[in-house]
Amino acid sequence: MKTFLMFKEGVWPENQDKPWGSDFLKQDLELAKIIDTMADGDAFLRTVCENTLLFPLKGPEEIIYRQDILKDCISNEPLIRNIYDIVVKCVEKERRESFWFGQTNPELVLYESVKILRIIVDGFRQIHKALSDSMNAFTSSGFRKFLEQLNGDLNDSYLKKIEDKLESLSFPHGVSVCVGLGPGNASTGHILLGPVPHGRGVGQIIPLGREKHFTYNLPSRDEAGAQAIADIRSESVSGIVGILRESAEDVLLFLKKIREELAFYVGCLNLYRTVTESGGKLCFPVPDNSGHGGLKFEGLYELSLRISSGSEVVSNSMDATGKELIIITGANRGGKSTFLRSLGQAQLMFQCGMYVPAESYTSDLRTSLFAHFKREEDRGMTMGKLDEELARMSSIVQHLSRGSMVLFNESFSSTNTGEGSEISRNIVSALLEIGVRVFFVTHNYDFASRYQESYDSRTLFLKAERSEDGTRTYRIIEGEPSDTGHSIDLYEKIFGE
Repeated sequence: MKTFLMFKEGVWPENQDKPWGSDFLKQDLELAKIIDTMADGDAFLRTVCENTLLFPLKGPEEIIYRQDILKDCISNEPLIRNIYDIVVKCVEKERRESFWFGQTNPELVLYESVKILRIIVDGFRQIHKALSDSMNAFTSSGFRKFLEQLNGDLNDSYLKKIEDKLESLSFPHGVSVCVGLGPGNASTGHILLGPVPHGRGVGQIIPLGREKHFTYNLPSRDEAGAQAIADIRSESVSGIVGILRESAEDVLLFLKKIREELAFYVGCLNLYRTVTESGGKLCFPVPDNSGHGGLKFEGLYELSLRISSGSEVVSNSMDATGKELIIITGANRGGKSTFLRSLGQAQLMFQCGMYVPAESYTSDLRTSLFAHFKREEDRGMTMGKLDEELARMSSIVQHLSRGSMVLFNESFSSTNTGEGSEISRNIVSALLEIGVRVFFVTHNYDFASRYQESYDSRTLFLKAERSEDGTRTYRIIEGEPSDTGHSIDLYEKIFGE
């Protein structure tokens, strides 16, 4: 059975490991605050949301498919949370009350399988009850397919048949079996005839007069006889145990998959509530499939900063359609790094089918996203700062592909201006040649100005806005490369005139 709540065909990719560089992204883009808000203290939610956020979708149809399901979840939040709670309680109840895995005793496995299936059937009954008056509230194709499966394969009539069958498989009135005697009076040819109907004796099961039959009453202290009968019963039910166990495992796996997929949407609901209740704007991005390198947004802001402050933060707008290199210069502490993080956060959220923190957002899809932010000095002194930056860049190069995006934040600034400029140009030029989009925050004027001199329509120059009195607006605007970081502003602010 398939859930259809994350992927259109209901099939997850074979490799679900987080892409290489995910830990760098989590650190550099300050994703922990976003993931923690999605998790709301739930460790399972945190794992699912982190893995999904860092595992980008590859096609516009996949993104729109998941967006539509998320829109359904937002419109029906109480119902989604209720269904998720039902599923979680069923899975947790199964985990607490069963201990069948690894068991070899057929009767014990039978008993545990029946118990698990009863827990799951009860869970699906609760889900049906919760959805009984809300079937038409869902419009996405993913949720419609999921509901059709519930109403088709797991409808009330079918659940009732399962319940009746489980009741009979518990053998409340004993087991009717057919066995033969082999060498040494060992029982052979065990055939399970089915449960004994209530109130019927052996004479009614084997009609009198048709063939001879005998009745043997086991003495209360005959331990060997009791063990022999137990062995006959165990051997007789073993034929159905494998099938029943496999069925229980399959249905339990289906329920766990529902939990995992709904967990992502519950995490999205948690984040949506936190942001919107504090007045933050969120929009569903539009995938650009024109092939012209689309990237355009209005009112984009850094989400982790918004969550931390709980109030409005400065947003930015940009049209970088057709631009493959975006160089950002300007005043120290002017919002450049914050702007770069907002871009990375938005692209990740966009490509996992979520909303983004902006008024509007349109972008093409990137095959992967990497971040190369400056690091503090290595306290272990195992390598120099520039050595570490180059080693990390080498690893990124080994894992990126055409269509990737790389975010540089003051990279290669640990050497002198001339060498830093040359290193940066060589790396950026190579990336552009293979179709990688590059955002580069830098104070290296030589690097930025040389790209300005060799004009290329694919390059966009941005800078941190600064008023005449030195005040930072924290807005990023279009502008020629700045030859100063205006550090003197900070000096005068701290030490006074």
